[in-house]
Amino acid sequence: MVSLEYLLRFIDEDVPSGDVTSEAVIPDICCHAEISAEQAGIIAGLCEATMLFSHYGVTVKQFAEDGQNVKSGDKLLSLTGDAKKILLVERTALNIIGRMGGIASQTREMAQIISAVNPQCRVAGTRKTCPGFRALDKKAVQLGGGDPHRGSLSDGILIKDNHLALVSLKNAINAAKQITRYKKIEVEVETPADSLLAAASGADIILLDNMNPGEVKTTLNTLRREGLRDRVIIELSGGIGPDTLRDFAALDVDVISMGALTHTVRNFSVKLEIVPE
Repeated sequence: MVSLEYLLRFIDEDVPSGDVTSEAVIPDICCHAEISAEQAGIIAGLCEATMLFSHYGVTVKQFAEDGQNVKSGDKLLSLTGDAKKILLVERTALNIIGRMGGIASQTREMAQIISAVNPQCRVAGTRKTCPGFRALDKKAVQLGGGDPHRGSLSDGILIKDNHLALVSLKNAINAAKQITRYKKIEVEVETPADSLLAAASGADIILLDNMNPGEVKTTLNTLRREGLRDRVIIELSGGIGPDTLRDFAALDVDVISMGALTHTVRNFSVKLEIVPE
C-alpha cells in the first residue's frame, strides 16, 4: 500500500493554493455524494480514493473492492461530509480510479487471452509507467492479474541492448554474477545465437526482444537442442499487442511483458455526483 504522503502530493499539484471556486461559491455545508462506474471492467484505486477522502474528514462507504469486476452503473463509493472537501478531492480521486481501473482492466483482458492458450504463461508490466505514478501503475497491473516486473532499476538486473553496446554479452553476465548471487540475471537478446550464448553464460532469464513468432520458435528449438531451455525463464517483449498476443502465448514461453499496459492507458470512466438530501 502506498503512503498517505505519497497521495497528498497529487492533491498539492491540483490545489496549490486552495480551491478558489468552491471557496468562493460554496457555503460551509455538508453533503452526500456517490462515485459510480460508467463502464464495465476491473475497478482499482478505491483504496487510494478512500484514503484521500478520509484524510479530509469525509465519511466513506465502499461498495466494491479493488480488483473486482464491476458493470456500468454500479455504485463504488458513497461520501458524506464537508462539501468543499469532497469537491477538493473529487478530480484527484477520479483520476486515480480512472487510470488504475484502465490499467487493471486492460491487464485482465491480456491475461485472459494468454491463459486461454498457455495457462503457464503470465503477462507482465514494464517500467514504461507515468512518472510519479509508478507505484499505482504497478499495483493496478497486479490487480488485473499481471506480474508487475521490476519496480525500478534497483529491483533486478536486466542487461539491455545499450548495456551490450558498451560491453560484451558474456562479460556483462559474468560481471553481474560477481556482484550478487541473490538477484536473477536477465538479458535482452534479438537473435537465437545470442540467446544461446546468454543461457550458456549463466543468465537466469532471457528476454527475446522484437522477435516474430517464427523467430521465437527457432530460438526455443535452438535452446532445446543444446539442453538449455529448461535452465532459463523465457520472456517476450516488443511490439506485442492484442492481435498478436495469442500467437506468441501459444509458444513455450513463460512471460510476455507489455509496455502498453501502462503507457497506452484507456481511462476507466467513473463519475462523482452530489446526491440531493
